[in-house]
Amino acid sequence: MSRRLEGKTAFITAAGQGIGRATALSFSREGAKVWATDINEAALESLRAADPLIQTRLLDVRDSKAIEEIAVKTGPMDVLFNCVGYVHQGSILDCTEDNWNFSFDLNVTSMYRTCRSYLPGMLANGRGSIINMSSIVSSLKGAPSRFAYASTKAAVIGLTKAIAADFVTKGIRCNAICPGTVETPSLGDRMASTGNAETARANFIARQPMGRLGTPEEIASAALYLASDESNFTTGQAFIVDGGWSI
Repeated sequence: MSRRLEGKTAFITAAGQGIGRATALSFSREGAKVWATDINEAALESLRAADPLIQTRLLDVRDSKAIEEIAVKTGPMDVLFNCVGYVHQGSILDCTEDNWNFSFDLNVTSMYRTCRSYLPGMLANGRGSIINMSSIVSSLKGAPSRFAYASTKAAVIGLTKAIAADFVTKGIRCNAICPGTVETPSLGDRMASTGNAETARANFIARQPMGRLGTPEEIASAALYLASDESNFTTGQAFIVDGGWSI
């Protein structure tokens, strides 16, 4: 039985931990040649140890020149998974202009940079799947103290649909994944920063109707579907994997 991504190449940002790491491992198991990038060298070393077939590179997605250079180095991709993201906590009154600009640069403009760099190769090959990490907290659902984050993730959905519409006749598919609350190291850091991680965890779980947090592997499964030929008739979608939070 053939593996689902046999013969494909994939480029992943924020692949050192959490959803990005789980997706890199999943894609590699399913036969893809994976280029995994992150700004955390130790996390990339851990990923290499888990799967030596994965190609890892340090990359700051806020650096346009670095993205252009790595796109030349890797060559064309079949799959681009933009997984990087940052959660600013607070309302509009807690969000400085610097907070706003950083959130958009990391969460949205980084995707603009990678898509612009990798789309030409996809178009030349007549195929490609772009997967962008959004969130249920976006244009789909509001949440307290997530003003900048929700704004950026709504923009990701708009970016996704625009790319899908522009290139739907060219063999390019572009979809967004919209998770609920997922058990990741970054979530753990945010829990710890409250000063009472146990209470914070209980609060995060309480807002999930299933009564638990999602796992990185569950989101990676959605990314695998969107990367594979099984989803060839799917583009421009906000793919919700939120444990029922949006019901």
